[in-house]
Amino acid sequence: MKICIITGSSGLIGSESVSFFADKFDKIIGIDNNMRERFFGADASTEWNTKRLLETIPNFEHYSVDIRDMEAVEKIFATYQNDIQLIVHTAAQPSHDWAANDPIMDFTVNANGTLNLLEATRKHCPKAVFIFTSTNKVYGDTPNYLPLVELDKRWEIDTNHPYYTHGIDENMSIDHTKHSLFGASKVAADVLVQEYGKYFGMNTGVFRGGCLTGPNHSGTKLHGFLSYLMKCAITGDQYTVFGYKGKQVRDNIHSWDLVNMFWHFYQNPRQGEVYNAGGGRFSNCSMAEAIEMCEQITGKPMNYQYSDINRIGDHIWWISDVSKFQQHYPEWTWKYNIHDILQQIFEATIKK
Repeated sequence: MKICIITGSSGLIGSESVSFFADKFDKIIGIDNNMRERFFGADASTEWNTKRLLETIPNFEHYSVDIRDMEAVEKIFATYQNDIQLIVHTAAQPSHDWAANDPIMDFTVNANGTLNLLEATRKHCPKAVFIFTSTNKVYGDTPNYLPLVELDKRWEIDTNHPYYTHGIDENMSIDHTKHSLFGASKVAADVLVQEYGKYFGMNTGVFRGGCLTGPNHSGTKLHGFLSYLMKCAITGDQYTVFGYKGKQVRDNIHSWDLVNMFWHFYQNPRQGEVYNAGGGRFSNCSMAEAIEMCEQITGKPMNYQYSDINRIGDHIWWISDVSKFQQHYPEWTWKYNIHDILQQIFEATIKK
């Protein structure tokens, strides 16, 4: 039997992974205890997604387990042993704003939880492929010291800089920078996943995501940029733009495109490899540009205010260079651009 374990299975990337891998494995085991509701409130609950997956994916089995609970995690792994061939670890506390309110919970979920899963994999299914959704926040605020140029609706990097064509690559240092506490806990997990690959020879891959998005995102004020922005555009709720004149740039990758990266890695895995994973030059926007696109799609003006105070550790300009991944897996490319993504989020949001 071929089994795939997915943590955070009711979240954006987790649920996309369940749907994507359902016809590729005999059984999909989801681990998710709806911590997103505890982090961000009732509006961020993923219970609706758990229910949807159970109703639509016949070979999906759900466990309401906290990844910090080593005994509960190990019990699942011990049950299936070497039948487990893929672990997609997406469960996390995902907000750098929230982390400052409870650093211990942030670290234990992100770092200790990842360690528990790595150890369970090493003990019970060491040949399995272990994929970790890391974050570009491991680079801290180093990108903010790049030579940036202010344009009419966005910040952009100087055209003479090596990053201009493809974006920021994996050689950027993760040291000597302000990460936010969330960034620090993800650095710990990121390095652990690399180390289990390089030290123990396990098939581990680290994917440092930019803005991960899609129609199944339970976006909230503190996490889920495009999803929450579109929700406000539809409802008329006030949205706050924090700092940088609203010209900060993000690349945005559709959850399906990211999970498709996981699929390519699974078929030809490496040990402790690291990849930047985002929309790159193919799919990116500034906050100001995103607001304009939301207004065009909804046909309504956005209700938003501006605050001069930027979020700590926030990036002014981030575009991921995915060239390394494309060199290793040349058959992969993006399917959805920023316009596709926003249109899908709009259609999904008005149905809820």
